[in-house]
Amino acid sequence: MTATGTVLIVDGANVVGSVPDGWWRDRRGAAERLRDRLAERDAGEEIVLVVEGAARGVESVPGVRVDSAPGSGDDRIVELVAAHAGRDRVVVTADRELRSRVEAYGARCAGPRTVRPAA
Repeated sequence: MTATGTVLIVDGANVVGSVPDGWWRDRRGAAERLRDRLAERDAGEEIVLVVEGAARGVESVPGVRVDSAPGSGDDRIVELVAAHAGRDRVVVTADRELRSRVEAYGARCAGPRTVRPAA
């Protein structure tokens, strides 16, 4: 992928938590299922899945780089948005505060349903 294409940054905790499908019983497994669903996308974008807490340590797969936030996932997402300045950045989250923070850096936002269908 080129350094000039779109980077899709996914708020793993927010997207996983958007559907009450029992994710809380296995947070790591839920993050892995989301990662695998993202890997099936064929939209030509760079995909970064940000995980935190019990989901830390989920491995990257071809097409999806998993970034384990050392602290707050939201703070890590803002750092990634800032680090990719000059590129088209789309953050997938329903978190209003995070949306406001990343939009201040010029990122666009999309809701969880863009990457995860409702259960």
